[in-house]
Amino acid sequence: MTKILITGATGQLGSELRNLLDERGVAYDAFDAQGLDITDQQAVDTKFADLKPTVVYHCAAYTAVDKAEDEGKQVNWRVNEDGTRNVARAAKRIGAKLVYISTDYVFDGTNPGEYQVDDPTNPKNEYGKAKLAGEQVVKDETDDYYIIRTSWVFGKYGKNFVYTMRRLAKTHDRLTVVDDQVGRPTWTRTLAEFMTYLVDHDEPFGTYQLSNADSCSWYEFAREILKDTAVTVAPVPSEAYPQKAYRPRHSIMSLAKAEGIGFKIIFWQEALRQFLQSIDK
Repeated sequence: MTKILITGATGQLGSELRNLLDERGVAYDAFDAQGLDITDQQAVDTKFADLKPTVVYHCAAYTAVDKAEDEGKQVNWRVNEDGTRNVARAAKRIGAKLVYISTDYVFDGTNPGEYQVDDPTNPKNEYGKAKLAGEQVVKDETDDYYIIRTSWVFGKYGKNFVYTMRRLAKTHDRLTVVDDQVGRPTWTRTLAEFMTYLVDHDEPFGTYQLSNADSCSWYEFAREILKDTAVTVAPVPSEAYPQKAYRPRHSIMSLAKAEGIGFKIIFWQEALRQFLQSIDK
């Protein structure tokens, strides 16, 4: 019998995963930072020993990319590396499968093509470095793991680019968005479905990459988000919006491995359409 434990239960992805499991009538134990502090090794060990999950969906993460460069640097590493180590060790101890969520920021964004799963990593910001360290911790501490790299995440729960664009569109006739950063948007629903697909189909352990199909710039993404409004969206270079953390300019990750195991990936435009339809009901 599968027993599921979810960390980061109230975050953007954790909430989506819980919603998906609720729809399917699947039971689980889920904890936010107050319910389970993953940086507290004893707390993690005790919780895992008490509940004895067979699958751990590790959604907890520090994701404030710019703050991770300075004021949030310590907590970034404490959560994304140390916290992941605590979760991985506890999962190994009780024989649970571990699903860890990583990021396209483990790459430097200089590849003009698609990043393959086994391509060399070279993170250029603190968040990417800590998430890559988390990947290594998972590999070092347990054998029964799925690492899933994703990018440009949007969904119903929490803050994301789609909500930001729609909010700004209410008070602006014209918006400028960077057009020199290219990647793949990811709907949390698609990501949650892939996480459970790997486990439910007993797919080979290892590293995967999952986003919605096709790619775009942030400018193109914004245009699609606001295409049914009267707002004008104009392209600008990244220099127009200086940020503390380095952003990869071309972080398109190959989806071949995910597609190769039979998982059907919809295009990001369709994912966005379904998402907007779901929140505009």
